Amino acid sequence: MFEAHFQTFEDPESGVALSARLSAFREELARRKLTGFAVPRADQQQNEYVAPSEERLAWLTGFTGSAGLAIVLTREAAVFVDGRYTLQAGQQVDGKAWTVESLVEPPPESWLAAHLAAGDRLGFDPWLHTTAAAERLAAACAKAGAELVAVESNPVDAVWSERPPAPLGPVAIHGGQFSGETEAEKLQRIQSEIARLSADALVLSDSHAVAWAFNIRGADVAHTPLPLSYALVPKDGRPTIFIDHRKLSNATRDHLEHTADVEEPDALQPRLTALAKSGAAIALDNATAADALNRLIAAAGGKPLRGSDPVSLLKAVKNPTEIEGTKGAHRRDAVALARFLAFIDREAPTGSLTEIDAVEALETFRRDTGALKDVSFPTISGTGPNGAIVHYRVSRKSNRRIARGDLLLIDSGAQYEDGTTDVTRTIAIGEPTTEMRDRFTRVLRGHIAIARAIFPDGTTGAQLDTLARQYLWQAGIDFEHGTGHGVGSYLSVHEGPARISKLGTTPLKRGMILSNEPGYYKTDAFGIRIENLELVVKTDVAGAEKPMNGFETLTLAPIDRRLIDVAMLSDAELDWLNAYHARVRAEVRPQLDDATKTWLDQATAALAR
Repeated sequence: MFEAHFQTFEDPESGVALSARLSAFREELARRKLTGFAVPRADQQQNEYVAPSEERLAWLTGFTGSAGLAIVLTREAAVFVDGRYTLQAGQQVDGKAWTVESLVEPPPESWLAAHLAAGDRLGFDPWLHTTAAAERLAAACAKAGAELVAVESNPVDAVWSERPPAPLGPVAIHGGQFSGETEAEKLQRIQSEIARLSADALVLSDSHAVAWAFNIRGADVAHTPLPLSYALVPKDGRPTIFIDHRKLSNATRDHLEHTADVEEPDALQPRLTALAKSGAAIALDNATAADALNRLIAAAGGKPLRGSDPVSLLKAVKNPTEIEGTKGAHRRDAVALARFLAFIDREAPTGSLTEIDAVEALETFRRDTGALKDVSFPTISGTGPNGAIVHYRVSRKSNRRIARGDLLLIDSGAQYEDGTTDVTRTIAIGEPTTEMRDRFTRVLRGHIAIARAIFPDGTTGAQLDTLARQYLWQAGIDFEHGTGHGVGSYLSVHEGPARISKLGTTPLKRGMILSNEPGYYKTDAFGIRIENLELVVKTDVAGAEKPMNGFETLTLAPIDRRLIDVAMLSDAELDWLNAYHARVRAEVRPQLDDATKTWLDQATAALAR
């Protein structure tokens, strides 16, 4: 019916192949005189989406989630995942060979301390762990009387005979009509931050930071337009970009050379070594800099300054051009969403659609905009019990037919040159149960509480997170993920440093874009999530004694009225919902065909008590 363009639905490998891989890996560890090894789901820059050549965790274990860690010992092996992936890991990982453990509480280090023996040698690849992560592993080893060993080459690569080559996606210039600021202007701001840190130079170990700073985009990983690269920015003078020259056209290279020297990636280590030998203080990003960089600088006599990458915060605060761009992207996306939701309402109750059909349909409607560059992450399309798997990814094996009585949870996003979108809607197929409506309305009330929040300058995401959970807590329930994450401007759909979660310590600043996505998940039954993107804006409050902020909702898509128990809403909540739907109707309706206009009128009609 619909052609899949960006997303595939192949099942992860399992069974005999994975058993053989684990055996071969243990043999390689024994050959290197290692009694264990830590395999993170990571590349050298801790990217969320990694190139196929970096999918070591998936290759070894079968687990395909975006966050995780495997630890292989001589007789035991464990895969560590967070709450989003507990169910998924249980389905994908061979329970006879691996145990599935918590990545958070207790952390993997607790498991290591209990399972390592005195004299054991645990290996790790210092290019795939941050220094903080390496220090945690070292402490766990020390507690058990074991040794942490940094390896020069990764033993997974030694047994991965068909490992894909490194990516060579072409680099494109991200023009001023999208970026709103020149590279020279950005560089001036970055160098001011380097001076503030009392550093001599800053390593941009995050390719997102390089892409933003030099107004380029790439195609090295799925779903995020990243050009895998590094940059070294001195406090004065020209920076150097380290990127494979095969990715650069003449025009792109000329663009970069206006503000920077351009070197091959293998020039980074000697350049850093030379700088460190002068005793330079070199700033490194705690979140993305490999422990190998920290070790290299320290060994050469330099002073590694570990902290937050200042570019992360500069990038998170969108300028007026980026804000107008994302609003345009959301209006465009809203047309595709309306067409999709009308299609689901028309076709799904007949029993003719599957989860994969829904993914392909939504991508097709987005492609019809003529502006789609990619989906911003693999679409989560889960119906019935699959919807309860927080980061479910449909495969041909798990693909479920959408049936009456189900809830369909669809979480998706798009990459357009002017902005990145991320939206979740939960759709009733047929008549929902009383329980479904109760849970949905509690999630909706939390969503509205975030959307209507007014908060003083300096407020963090952790301070707002409770607002989204309060009505679920009243029923003794909760959700095991953050309420919101930052979103980039034609960059990563999951962007730091700000987030709305129990761990969100970065103050929210005007110009930041964050998601608002509380949820509820009943294992083996259904999942509910409602997600819009929100822009932090100045809010006028009469008599305010300090600057106040609030949110402007960017996403324009109906929220399923059939799942709302109006009696549970306050007057203010009902007013917000009706005003939101009136805005969706006003902004989206003129761009729709007649049939979809009719559907939208019904889907956004005002609710009354």
